[in-house]
Amino acid sequence: MAETAQKQEEYRVLARKYRPQNFDELIGQDALVRTLKNAIESGRIAHAFMLTGIRGTGKTTTARIIAKALNYTGADGNADPTTGDMSDCETCKAIAEDRHPDVMEMDAASRTGVDDIREILDGVRYAPVSVRYKVYIIDEVHMLSKQAFNALLKTLEEPPSHVKFIFATTEIRKVPVTILSRCQRFDLKRVEVPTLTAHFDMICQKENVKAEDKALHLIAQAADGSVRDGLSLLDQAMALGEAGKITADEVSSMLGATDRVKILDLIEAALSGEAKKSLDIMHDLYRIGADPRAVLQDMMDMVHGLSLLTVNKDAVLEALPHAGLDKARSLATQLTTPQLQKAWQVLLKGLGELYNAPNTQKAAEMIILRLIYAADLPDPADLLKRIKEGKVTIAPTSGSQSADDGGSQPRLKAIAGGGAIASAVAEPQTFDVQSPDTLEAMIQLFADHGEMLISDHLYRDIACVSLKKGHFEFIPYESAPADLAGRVRTCLKNWTGDAWMVSVARKQDGFLSLAEQKQAANDAEINKVKETPAIKAVLDVFPDAEIVKIYKREDEE
Repeated sequence: MAETAQKQEEYRVLARKYRPQNFDELIGQDALVRTLKNAIESGRIAHAFMLTGIRGTGKTTTARIIAKALNYTGADGNADPTTGDMSDCETCKAIAEDRHPDVMEMDAASRTGVDDIREILDGVRYAPVSVRYKVYIIDEVHMLSKQAFNALLKTLEEPPSHVKFIFATTEIRKVPVTILSRCQRFDLKRVEVPTLTAHFDMICQKENVKAEDKALHLIAQAADGSVRDGLSLLDQAMALGEAGKITADEVSSMLGATDRVKILDLIEAALSGEAKKSLDIMHDLYRIGADPRAVLQDMMDMVHGLSLLTVNKDAVLEALPHAGLDKARSLATQLTTPQLQKAWQVLLKGLGELYNAPNTQKAAEMIILRLIYAADLPDPADLLKRIKEGKVTIAPTSGSQSADDGGSQPRLKAIAGGGAIASAVAEPQTFDVQSPDTLEAMIQLFADHGEMLISDHLYRDIACVSLKKGHFEFIPYESAPADLAGRVRTCLKNWTGDAWMVSVARKQDGFLSLAEQKQAANDAEINKVKETPAIKAVLDVFPDAEIVKIYKREDEE
């Protein structure tokens, strides 16, 4: 039990165990390694270095390697600086373990003030204790305050010959230009997937772990160019695998990743308008544990890859195996750039919506349905061309639409399929409605066309000032919508074919709505009836009685 506990305590994660110790072990940074090697070997060593790049690409590791290379003394303590192996140097071991008094590392994220920089500047003037150079490594240097940067400027420009500064940052834009101009800048790039895959394979061999190539490829993709992130995932995969083996299925489940070939099938089905097949694939991906957000992100990656293939048929997509690449090239020949651009925009907007959705799977399915609908829409440029050529004409729709577009907004009548226009039907626009010449006729016209809301507004919420063919002027009440005139004008033009002028007049006395006119006429008739002897006698006996409505006999009509 004691031995087991000791082994567990001694275990180091892969990111620390396989941290590069010299320039030759740095992966994916060939330009940086070549430049630094040449500089050290020729003695052209800058007094300050700025290392920038995303997390996990080796900024702090490179800083330590530079410090070791400059202070290398060899096994006998008399060797010159080197760019090769440094494992025989006790000084280098102390630097690697962060215990050498002349090589100091500072985390600017936790020590951001000017007082922290002053501590460094106070020690700059003193010579190193036992090595050639005093090296100050400041990580996340962009976190320093403005005052701290200002305090560093003069010393950084003209430091003593025995001092070297090495800065590391992930946010190079936040570092003042005055600081950058005093440093040699090195941009550490993302490590490519094949390089990471080979590196992980080498580590698995050293750890006596058998890993499938596809599993390592998935981990390298998920690392997104970061060696440290990839090693953390590899560590997790080793713990997940049984009997010292890492399989692609286990890694895919661990990452919540998706099968890229299935993603390609999903895009093909969606852009072909196959709703049932698309949703079935989404259900399958969700059932095996794929995150809906990851599915949409992978779809965007695939749409981007297909777009590249439409431009260059020989483009290589790292996200696809060879079998899937052949299928992608075939699909790319069937799709157009406008189709892929529409798909990209739908997915991009949908991905943003997904983060606010209460149920991500349902939201993802709605986005897929939107993508299917968008695939059937014609290309605007092609549509305009066909209109100019007379192959597509404007035809009125039957039935009612929204009140905003007048209920019968003309639409392009065409037969669409596969995301593009297959053929078009030309139908002339005809008008069989007479222009109304009274307010009652206009109200009835809107009711007949299903625009009951506008019809009710015309009856209750406006007072007609003038109405004749092609011209309608009214006084709106407060209850009338602000856009009533525009909606009435659009509807009348669409239904009658005449150009109507619908204007709004200022409020003035003497004009009533049709509803108020009818109510006033009804009130006058009731008052007249009240004065008849028979009704007057009834009201005297029943003083609380009210006359609500007057019905005429048929023989009086």
